[in-house]
Amino acid sequence: MKKNLRKWLGLGVATLMAFSVVGCGSGAATTNSGAASDHTAEANTAKDGAKKIGVAMPTKDLQRWVQDGENMEKELEAAGYEVDLQYANNDIATQVSQIENMIASNCDILVIASIDGKSLGTALSGAKDAGIPVIAYDRLIMETDAVSYYATFDNELVGTLQGEYIENALDLKNVAGPFNIELFTGSSDDNNCNFFFGGAMKVLQPYIDEGKLVVKSGSTTLAECATPSWSTEEAQKRMENIISAYYSDGTKLDAVLSSNDSVANGITNALVASYNGDFPILTGQDCDITSVKNILAGKQSMSIFKDTRTLASQVVKMVTAIVNGEEVPVNDTTTYDNGTGIIPSYLCEPVFADANNYKELLVDSGYYTEDQLQ
Repeated sequence: MKKNLRKWLGLGVATLMAFSVVGCGSGAATTNSGAASDHTAEANTAKDGAKKIGVAMPTKDLQRWVQDGENMEKELEAAGYEVDLQYANNDIATQVSQIENMIASNCDILVIASIDGKSLGTALSGAKDAGIPVIAYDRLIMETDAVSYYATFDNELVGTLQGEYIENALDLKNVAGPFNIELFTGSSDDNNCNFFFGGAMKVLQPYIDEGKLVVKSGSTTLAECATPSWSTEEAQKRMENIISAYYSDGTKLDAVLSSNDSVANGITNALVASYNGDFPILTGQDCDITSVKNILAGKQSMSIFKDTRTLASQVVKMVTAIVNGEEVPVNDTTTYDNGTGIIPSYLCEPVFADANNYKELLVDSGYYTEDQLQ
C-alpha cells in the first residue's frame, strides 16, 4: 500500500502544481470577462473615480480570514479603491451592524464573507434599496435577492480532493480492507458544507456501502457529522467521545475526513490526548499554519490549498466590471442557488498540499516563509 501511495503522490505533485499555476485565473474557466487583467489600468477606467468598497469578514480568530481580508484590502487599494474592511469577531449581530453602517456610509459595493449565510437578509434589503451590488465572498449568502454575484472556490472539488486523497492513501481500489473511518464536516448553517461533504461522500460512500470503509460511530450524514461554528473545541470533544466509545480498546482508526483545518486541529488534539495507535490519515482545508506544521510533524495528512490571493484578484476584477458597467466575469451560472435563484458565480480551482508538495505550493509561491512553518 505504501508503495502505491508514494507512486500516486509523486504523480499527483506534478499535476497539482499545474493546477496551482492555472488557479483562479484560468482562461479556460472564465466566461464573459469584461474586465482588464491589470488592476491599476482597470481602476483608471472607472467612470466616477475612486469608489468605496465595504469588505465584511467573519473573524480574526482564524488565520485564513485575516489573510483574506488583508489580501482583499491590498488588491482593492492597489486598484484605486477606498476600502472599509471590518471583522465581526464571529458575532452575527456585530456583522449585521457593520454591514448596516457600510450601507449608511454610502459604500458603492459590498463584499461579504458571512458568519451565518441565513442571517443577513434584513440588513441586505437596505443594500438592495440603495442600489448597492453585493458580492458574496467564499460563503454563499442565502435567502435574499440582494446578492448580485458569488466568488469562491470550487467547493465540491474541495470535498472530492479530500475523498480521493483518502481513497488513494488507503489504496481502496485495490486493497480489500476493511478500514475504519470517521467523518467530520463544518457548521450546518454554512452552505459550503453541502458541497464539501457531498463531494467527499461521492468518493467515499460507495466504499462504505460495500463495507470496505467502516464508520464505527455510525455517523454518516451531514447533520450527524456537523461541527457547530467550525469550532476546534467542538471537534475535539466529539473526537474524544468517539475514541472513548470505539477506539480505546486498541481498535485501529485508519482515516478521518475533516472538511477544514479548524476542525482537523480539534481532531488532532483529541488524537494526541486520547488515541494510542498510529495517526490516521486526516484531511483538512485552508493550509493554516498550525495544520501545515501538523502535516510536517505527521499528525495531519493534507490540507486543501485555496490561494486567497487569486480569489482577491478575481473579486477586484468583478468589482471593476461592476463599477465600469461592464460584463462581470463569471464561470458558473447553474450551481449556486441561494433560495431566491441562481447566483452568477466565479469558481477558483483548489489543490491539496501535503508533506510532498507543500514547499512548492506554499513556500516557493511566497504564501509562507520557511521560518513561519518551523
